[in-house]
Amino acid sequence: MEHTYSVGSNPVVYDRQQLHVLFAGESQTLPLHQAGPKIYDYYLLHFIESGSGTFRTEERKYELGPGDCFLIHPGQLVSYLSDGAQPWRYRWAAFTGTDADGLVLQTGFTPQKPVLSTAEGSAVPGALAGMMRAFYGGNESAHLISLGYLYLIVGEAAGLLTSSSRLPGAESQVKRTVKQMIHYMAAQYAHPVSIEQMCASLGYNRAYLSRIFKQETGLSPVTYLLKLRIEKSRQLLRERPELSVEQVAASVGLTDALYFSRQFKRFCAQSPTSYRITTARHGEK
Repeated sequence: MEHTYSVGSNPVVYDRQQLHVLFAGESQTLPLHQAGPKIYDYYLLHFIESGSGTFRTEERKYELGPGDCFLIHPGQLVSYLSDGAQPWRYRWAAFTGTDADGLVLQTGFTPQKPVLSTAEGSAVPGALAGMMRAFYGGNESAHLISLGYLYLIVGEAAGLLTSSSRLPGAESQVKRTVKQMIHYMAAQYAHPVSIEQMCASLGYNRAYLSRIFKQETGLSPVTYLLKLRIEKSRQLLRERPELSVEQVAASVGLTDALYFSRQFKRFCAQSPTSYRITTARHGEK
């Protein structure tokens, strides 16, 4: 079996950026090829495409094969050894930066849990290959492309690692779902979205979501979304006097200005125009 090794370096030099991919590469190792024991001063992620081997940290040893990833943390003494009969072929990428620790923390990778088994169809090997291609191109835009691929990788890792570490339980699942609903509404209130669209997006039945949302917040999703829109409109009426009532209504996702005015009066006991005049007079912020 022939040993192959290729690596591409980021054409943008690392200078304390928040997040920076240093290089990406691939290798078909020879039987019993060993790296380390050594310490790195950056994060180094490997994805095993074929073959097998052993990854060893200061705490334990892992027998790994196709589809497995291992993440080396900075300052961690590690070694990794390819199998004598079926030496591994792997891809890797190194990254660093002031935000790198926080990003890795979100994924669920820790020095005590540095290994991940991906599912079939994983985006990780394609993302690592994409980084290397971008770096071989030599354009400075490769820096941004590599960050896009890095977020794709850590997003997949977070989905797999954090879901497997959550404690089961109906109550915690309910709270998580309600939190997702609140985040969805906070992000989408400016668009004419409906509760039906939100339910479809989250993959749940509307009756179920309405019931658990009211149980947790005391409001129905429809009322919560409307209150959120009215609250945002109050801010616009105060801070953007050049906007018409119709423009304010459209900016909070309500395309019918008459309906908006009716609902505003219902919640605030005065019309949008009166509210604007009153707050301007009293200098309310």
